[in-house]
Amino acid sequence: MNWQRLEIGPPAPAPQTLSIRESDGWWRGAVIYQIYPRSFADSNGDGVGDLRGIIEKLDYVADLGADIVWISPFYPSPMKDFGYDVSDYRAVDPLFGTIEDFDDLIARARTLGLKIMIDQVWSHTSDKHDWFADSRRSRTNEKADWYVWADPRPDGSPPNNWLSVFGGSAWTWDSGRRQYYLHHFLASQPQLNLHNEEVVEAVLETARFWLDRGVHGFRLDAIDFMFHDPALRDNPSRPLAAANIPVRPFGMQQHVHDMLQPQTLDFITRLRRLMRDYPGTITLGEVSSEEGAFQRCAAYTDAAEDRLDMAYTLAMMKGPLSPQRLRDVLMEIQPAVEDGCVCWAFSNHDVVRAVTRWGGGQEDPRLGRLLMALLGILPGIPCIYQGEELGLGEATIAPEHMRDPYGISFYPAFIGRDGCRTPMPWTHRDRLGGFTSSSEAWLPMPAEHLPKAADRQVSDAASLLNDYRRFLRWRRSEPAVLHGGMRVVAVPEPLFAIERILDSRRILAVFNLEPRRVSLVRSLLPHCRAIEATHSDVEATPESLSFPPYAVFIGLIDG
Repeated sequence: MNWQRLEIGPPAPAPQTLSIRESDGWWRGAVIYQIYPRSFADSNGDGVGDLRGIIEKLDYVADLGADIVWISPFYPSPMKDFGYDVSDYRAVDPLFGTIEDFDDLIARARTLGLKIMIDQVWSHTSDKHDWFADSRRSRTNEKADWYVWADPRPDGSPPNNWLSVFGGSAWTWDSGRRQYYLHHFLASQPQLNLHNEEVVEAVLETARFWLDRGVHGFRLDAIDFMFHDPALRDNPSRPLAAANIPVRPFGMQQHVHDMLQPQTLDFITRLRRLMRDYPGTITLGEVSSEEGAFQRCAAYTDAAEDRLDMAYTLAMMKGPLSPQRLRDVLMEIQPAVEDGCVCWAFSNHDVVRAVTRWGGGQEDPRLGRLLMALLGILPGIPCIYQGEELGLGEATIAPEHMRDPYGISFYPAFIGRDGCRTPMPWTHRDRLGGFTSSSEAWLPMPAEHLPKAADRQVSDAASLLNDYRRFLRWRRSEPAVLHGGMRVVAVPEPLFAIERILDSRRILAVFNLEPRRVSLVRSLLPHCRAIEATHSDVEATPESLSFPPYAVFIGLIDG
């Protein structure tokens, strides 16, 4: 077996291969890059990122090797939940720019060969949306049934026991209608009634509006929450030992009636059929971490039923990183793996950054390289969250600077989402990292992020950013990784090994998932040659292989 230490050098020229964008299923094997616009780049000096800032930095995203840019909400909003409380689905909030800025963003992305995918938040709106203003006016107006309203119980209490993710009852009393309305998150985010055909038509018209402007797809927020049980039956409790009482009461119920309803499948099929009028457009669903998440990913992407193109689940980000966990996940999600519809995400705007979460708070740079390789070698579509390619860890936000309502509700037992939403560090030369020309940013710039700024990493051939660039170029040139099958290879823990196979070409990847050195007998792995695609410190003797902490080896199997 020809194992070798991989040498780091400057990025090699891109291989001359067929672009995945040019194939019929252009998104299969693509790489998604998620931008949280508030924190990406501020072009006008108000301390908040905007669409013009994204335009200015799109070359960086293209140079990284991404194919699809997912942009979190930029629509008009009171910003109670920082854009996920939409008050107008068909406009741009002035905080982020104008609709002309969005059109320029689409045009610039097209020039760079990038596709733009935008969030659609269809399970709920802001309470400042015109639809809700009409709906709450009376029980008889034309939009009276556009949201989920219910009478109180005889004692005046809410209609049932459903709980909000953000704490407390999922029902809020409206004194005008003298009814309760449903909200799965903040009370200012009332739930749309998607059992109403007029509401479904209205949100599908929203899809048409943005597709007509040139977007290539939608990331569907919180799809597990889109439909509720019309009978409003109570959720059963979830048996819990006293030692396992969660921070959020939401975790004390089995969410079988307030969410996870079968009508979701019908809705996404209907959306896909609409999108046939826009060839080449795609859909990505966000699946919650409730039980059965990986099976739902498979169901939501069932090609035979004309459903979503791809799906990812928060469950991947909320469990441990271990060989057994990875094997279990791949088994549960197997139908979607076989169809190439799985999207793998280790970090995003809602969870603690992966290098902190899975690194025990140590933020070992070697773990960042391992996660890069694992994300890109798993069968499906990798999604990189802004700053992941820089190895950014979770920031610690002082209580006086916290903005996230979710985090504020459960502080200090729960740290919230502010720590993963801090501004991107573009330069190490000023305390705000080149994110803004303002004296302050909407969230503080962590001082510990400045040494990892993009400008420093671009000029460092051995940086994680340049490793990402090299690795993603290699990945694009390797058909077995883009389109091949998968086989999990039996190796002793804490090692995890996987083969990607296409015809006679077989790629082997081995990962040491722990921060300790591990030895492996050579004979347990097939004979292969190292591929110089990612940094590796694996060392060999005639009898064994030595994997340092978080080491990765990727090789081409001979024969």
